[in-house]
Amino acid sequence: MSNSQANILIVEDEPSIADNVKFALQLDGFDCQHFLLAEEGLNQLKEGCFDLAIIDVGLPDYNGFELCKKIRQFSNIPIIFLTARSDEIDRILGLELGADDYVTKPFSPRELSTRVKTILRRVSPSVEKTAAPSKSKTSPLQLDTKRACIFYHQEQLVLTRIEFLLLSTLLQSPEQVFSREQLMTAAWENPEHSLDRAVDTHIKTLRAKLKLVHPDQLIYTHRGLGYSLRFGQ
Repeated sequence: MSNSQANILIVEDEPSIADNVKFALQLDGFDCQHFLLAEEGLNQLKEGCFDLAIIDVGLPDYNGFELCKKIRQFSNIPIIFLTARSDEIDRILGLELGADDYVTKPFSPRELSTRVKTILRRVSPSVEKTAAPSKSKTSPLQLDTKRACIFYHQEQLVLTRIEFLLLSTLLQSPEQVFSREQLMTAAWENPEHSLDRAVDTHIKTLRAKLKLVHPDQLIYTHRGLGYSLRFGQ
């Protein structure tokens, strides 16, 4: 995807910050649409076609974390949080909600644009490189690369983007044990800013979603090593 084809949604209530972000993104060839309120951004995302969302945590109608929860009910769009809060618990919460990056104010708009480009480059390859297992006749999991979704026993799983990338990575090589570091690298833009427990949290939700469809256990824990995907005992 070239920059000129990417449409970025910006939800930021401070016009001066939004203008600087838009200017930096437009210099790099992105199309941008800016909204002041969470509800405005949510409505536009439901109606329009966006490739990535940049969301301020401290919005006047409701905060960015709540907006992220609402978005994740219907979209896996990559999300970058902007925030004046630097507490680790806030960063962890944002990542566990399904955000892809977390930028603390003040920040360089050009650096933010670079992060946007890196995330967008990461999205497509992560789908393409895991395409082969979807052809397996013995796997109850089927990967739809065009729509970036996964089916389990013919039922589409409702996954966050992080969950999708984690499961796609495991599906890439069934039986292989992936370390937490490998899974963080596959699913997070800045894995050095993430924690092992974030992987564990998403694996837990993945298992729960899989069991809602079928009781078989697919994701196995290898204590001290990581996780693997296995079909059958």
